[in-house]
Amino acid sequence: MKKIFGLLVISLWLNGCKQSDPEDVLGRDGDVVYFSGYTWDVKHNEYAVGPGPNYFSRFYEDIYIDENGYLHMRIAEHDGKWYSSEIVGRDTLGYGKYTWVMQADLENIPENITVGLFTWDNESFFAEANSEVDIEFSKWGNPDLATTLHYSVQPVAFGPTYPERTHNAFTEPGDLVGVTTHVFTWTDTLIEWRSYKGDSTDPLNETAYWSFDLDNPARVKNEGGNSSEAIVIPGPGPNTNARINFWLLPWIDTTPTDGLEQEIIVRRFEYEAM
Repeated sequence: MKKIFGLLVISLWLNGCKQSDPEDVLGRDGDVVYFSGYTWDVKHNEYAVGPGPNYFSRFYEDIYIDENGYLHMRIAEHDGKWYSSEIVGRDTLGYGKYTWVMQADLENIPENITVGLFTWDNESFFAEANSEVDIEFSKWGNPDLATTLHYSVQPVAFGPTYPERTHNAFTEPGDLVGVTTHVFTWTDTLIEWRSYKGDSTDPLNETAYWSFDLDNPARVKNEGGNSSEAIVIPGPGPNTNARINFWLLPWIDTTPTDGLEQEIIVRRFEYEAM
């Protein structure tokens, strides 16, 4: 079975086009977004929750579809409070190939901003550590960090830190500027991540690679006083889905460190079951 969520392009803007009136917002119905032919829920809350914790926005101008079918997501201030953005896919996914194409200067993002492209399952904590595989762009609070591209397989740092489960991918200057493609292929014995310059997976344009296999030690996820089973490669759970989030690291600063509202544009995201 093959499901296409498309390819995803993220373009980081300092200021975005606002659409304050619900009737002006294409592809959205209340807290539901219709994007790339699939249905996504807008995560929102009135109190701070993870990751972060953050306030997550339901404002129409922070999450909307434009006339090209592209998804806009913002980090923005409303009534003196800063909100992050996240959408949650309703389709159940699992092992397979996940591809994102991004257009942005992701080397020079504020040091307390993170873009997350990942899988998650609320129901699989004990057996599969929430079935989480990640591609993230962040400086994690360090403005001098040489590269912002990170690959990881959970659990990474819940209780003890497991550095072998995350990879700060070395990239040359310019590799994360403009159009770039990022892929992970998830199986029960191996996860491989690859990044490319441009809108293709041409091996000649590969800029980063990492793999994680069953030779690694099993690790336990500890959270909220609970512990998962010891896991090497997490498997999908009964409700594993794709998610995109755009969020602040509030332990660094509760506002973007450059003082500006932030925006990403998501064109497409592709999933192929295996």
